[in-house]
Formats: sequence, C-alpha cells, structure tokens
Amino acid sequence: MNGLQGRMMVLPAPKAHPDNEILYVYGNHSLIERWWGLAQVLNRYGKLTMPDLPGFGGMDSLYTIGKKPTLDNMADYLASFVKWRYKRKRVVIVGFSYGFLVTTRMLQRYPELAKQVDFLVSAVGFTHHEDFSFSKTRKAFYRWAPALFTNRPMAFFFRTVALNGWVLRTFYRHTFNAKKKFEDADSEMAKLLMDMEIELWQRNDVRTRMQCYVDMFTVDNCKKRVELPVWHVSALADQYFNRNAVEQHMRIIFNDFNEAQNKSKRHTPTVIATAKESEMFVPLKVRKAFLALKRQP
Repeated sequence: MNGLQGRMMVLPAPKAHPDNEILYVYGNHSLIERWWGLAQVLNRYGKLTMPDLPGFGGMDSLYTIGKKPTLDNMADYLASFVKWRYKRKRVVIVGFSYGFLVTTRMLQRYPELAKQVDFLVSAVGFTHHEDFSFSKTRKAFYRWAPALFTNRPMAFFFRTVALNGWVLRTFYRHTFNAKKKFEDADSEMAKLLMDMEIELWQRNDVRTRMQCYVDMFTVDNCKKRVELPVWHVSALADQYFNRNAVEQHMRIIFNDFNEAQNKSKRHTPTVIATAKESEMFVPLKVRKAFLALKRQP
C-alpha cells in the first residue's frame, strides 16, 4: 500500500461481538510480535487488526519511497490504511503511546474519518511534548541527540556499533530507560526480555525511530480539535508522563475525556507480556465501553 510492503495481524471477531472492529496502533520500539498478549485481550471485544507502521517490524520505511517518517507522514499512511481496511465500517481505535500521537494527528488531518470511529482509546498515550515528566536537560537530550542519527551515515554507525548484539546484551539493561524493564526479572526472564529487546532494536529502522523521538519531544497536537470522545488509560506509576498535563491537553483536543487508571508500575507491559499480564492495560471501565457498543444491522 502506498508503495510500501508490510504486514498486519488480523484476529477474527469472537462470537459474542461479531460486528465490532478494533484497530490497534502500537507505539515506538515495537513490532507486531511484541503485542501478542495485549492483542488477545482486545480481541475479546471484536475483530482486531494490527498493522506494522512504516519502518517498524516487517514494514518498509517511508524513506524507501522518498519520504521522511514525520508525524504528518505517519498520520497520512495510517489514514490510507483506515480507508483501505474499513471503507465505511465503524471502528474503535486503540493507540498505544506514540501510536495514539499518530492516531490523533490522523484524525486532525482527516476529520471525515472521525465519523467512522465510535471512540478512541489512549493506552498511556500523549498529545504534547510538555506531557513528559522529564527534566529540561533530559528533554533536550531526547530532542537533539536522536536528530544526529536521522541521516544515513550516522544511522548506519548506530545500527552496526550500538545495536550490535554483544553490545546490547552487555550494556542495554543498565541504561536509564531499561532498568525498570528488567526490574525484578530472574535470570531466565531477563534472557527472554533481552532476546526480544535485541529484536526490537535491530529490526526497526534506525532513522525512523530517531525521527519519532524528535517528533515526540517537539509535538503540539493541541492546535486542532477532534470531535470524538477519548478513553485514556493511565498507568499508576508511569515513568514517562505527567498525568495532569496529559489530561489537560487531551481535554483541549477531544470533546469528552474519560480516564481509567491501571495498576501498572511501568509505562508499558513487558516486551514479552502474556494476555494475563496485559489485561490491566484494558481496565474495567474501558471493557464496559467496548461492551456497550451497539451495531446497527
């Protein structure tokens, strides 16, 4: 589609909800396989579709067709996917973290698509760079350091040196962001986590990932409204976002804001989370919203 080759996962609708359609848009540092546990949970409430985003997992990057993976271009690709996949069907869109950022921008650029959406689910999503709870120094680092690796030579260096398997196994778990991921993991679990982390780092396009970081730490999605309600799933102890700032910005954008807090001590499930471990990211209030969907014959 749009000159790109990629993959998507489709799980058939359960008998209890044969007409419900759910689109899951994952976040940065992702591929389809990472989200198998959460996919099983969402599939209980409808037919689930999960595509790889350009530059992630098995999808060609936008660079292969001469485009940069900016937020606008990612949103345009997602819009093309929605038009192709759903045509006139109604759908619930679940966006996880960066995936919700792309979803919001898509609906701002293509407001006609909002008419097909029953409601949105922000799974620990955000809409504005001020939602991050980091210090100014750390925000500046994540804004400017990734920009150095959005060009081909520097990206090649990063991929061959920093993302070497031995380097990742030796140093990655000790980095600031990874410490919480490996917290409380025994040796067997730590190995499984590391195996998936290496796959995530090596299979995703470096330049795409770095451009995503730049966009995440400069974004302001509060300039245009989206005429839809949003269910925001916040984590009890999210190490990335300020809960109050997230709510403030989402209330500016959406015509209704509902929050459901999970009990997670992390921003995301682990990269190998099972369905049982992922259940908390679809809290009871959100499940009830799915169950309340009524399809016209």
